[in-house]
Amino acid sequence: MTESLPFGPGALIVIAIYVLSLLGIGFYAYRQRQKDSLQDFFLAGRNLGFTILFLTLYATQYSGNTLLGFSGATYRNGLSFLVCVHFMTAIVVCYLLFAPKLYRLSRENQFLTPGDFIYHRYQSQALRILVTLIMVYALANFTLAQMRTLGTAFAGISQGRVPMWVGVVGLALVMLVYESLGGMRSVAWTDAIQGGMLLIGFIILMGLAFSQFGSIPDAIEKLASNPETLHKIKPPDADGTRNWISFVLLVGLGAAIYPQAIQRIYAARNASILKRSLAAMAFMPLITALVSVMIGLLMAAHLPDLKKEFAGNGFIPSETVLTQMCLHIMQQSAFGYWLVVIIFASLLAAVMSTADSALLSISSMITHDIYGKTFRPDADQAHLTVVGKCITWVLMIPLVWAALAYEGSLIQLLKIKFELLIQCVPAIYLGVHSKSLNARTVIMGLIAGLAVTLILIALDWTRVSGIHSGIIGLILNLTICFFGIIKKARRFHRS
Repeated sequence: MTESLPFGPGALIVIAIYVLSLLGIGFYAYRQRQKDSLQDFFLAGRNLGFTILFLTLYATQYSGNTLLGFSGATYRNGLSFLVCVHFMTAIVVCYLLFAPKLYRLSRENQFLTPGDFIYHRYQSQALRILVTLIMVYALANFTLAQMRTLGTAFAGISQGRVPMWVGVVGLALVMLVYESLGGMRSVAWTDAIQGGMLLIGFIILMGLAFSQFGSIPDAIEKLASNPETLHKIKPPDADGTRNWISFVLLVGLGAAIYPQAIQRIYAARNASILKRSLAAMAFMPLITALVSVMIGLLMAAHLPDLKKEFAGNGFIPSETVLTQMCLHIMQQSAFGYWLVVIIFASLLAAVMSTADSALLSISSMITHDIYGKTFRPDADQAHLTVVGKCITWVLMIPLVWAALAYEGSLIQLLKIKFELLIQCVPAIYLGVHSKSLNARTVIMGLIAGLAVTLILIALDWTRVSGIHSGIIGLILNLTICFFGIIKKARRFHRS
């Protein structure tokens, strides 16, 4: 959002102080550690209270893409992108399908990663590794996107005075330091601050959008009166409706099983705190996704010809929507200028909170599920904790390199993340509730779903009649699993 925002030295100093304060939190979290164990480092000793758990869930689920991507998508698509409110709500609904029971099992069996539940339920190391590799791949893509966004943001805020590589490397080092010091405790505490800033940012945006650009009914009236924008207030056709339903399922089912989300379920102090946190999360789409939709609609009505304004400049016009709104606000007064600084800090907070959570989860899965369970099953907790910290630093090297080298769009980078991740849904959702599902059936369904999804993507059939390729793969995956359950039930009945 910052390619053209005229931030001065004062704003840079404020943001620098904010970033450095994260290091102080990391050091304090290090002082609060109880012992050098994986439980303490990766799950904060399973002692997250309501406020911290809610804010870290919020900061992890809502990234910079919520501010930038949702407003841009609404600018392009119009009212139909209200679907984002539905799929963000669907994530919370999907949590409730398995989170309470998974939490109880995690307490009884001391789960550390999603792979622990997989092994406990199916007694298959092969399945554990397969699920872990899929999740690591999805999170690596996710983290890479966040790192690139951080670099772009810092290059923009400094008006090009700070190169992208300085932003990427500098912020990567900050995250590595506070994450290595305090693990999940550092990440959760910094997420609480970042989540609070994100909430403040959205509230400010909502107030500024209405005060500067008028009401939503007025915006809809303007869109309706312009033949070039009339389509933005029309409902989607049949193919579009199928696409959006598919998208709700894809994001709702997939995002709920993000490893960092599952580990936050494990880290809750008790079941009551977990349920209260999820209940509070149910209202967040109205404060976040809906605000982004309103910004996109207002800008579509008041600035409908961004293509002309940015022709030949190398920008994707719709991705400058939030920038344009902020520029307008900054030009009004000094008060507006500093409000935009807060908004930018909120964006930075959203990106960093998402990146640090994903990075910690990747490290925990590689350390515990692959290194600890496959190569060093006899290793003690202190050794594994050190290995986990080292893996975090080693992982950051290729991620930083890739973030600097990648030249495509972030959408292209992330497009198959959910398509692949969603194939783990049967193993977790059905595994929590059904005792009739066995490892062999789950592996067959998972491989079949992955194969169909990858073949469709390779053929450039990312959607078939509006249905995402990952959903088609999941249907085959679920069919195999249900046949396995029915087959086992029949055998049990006969016996």
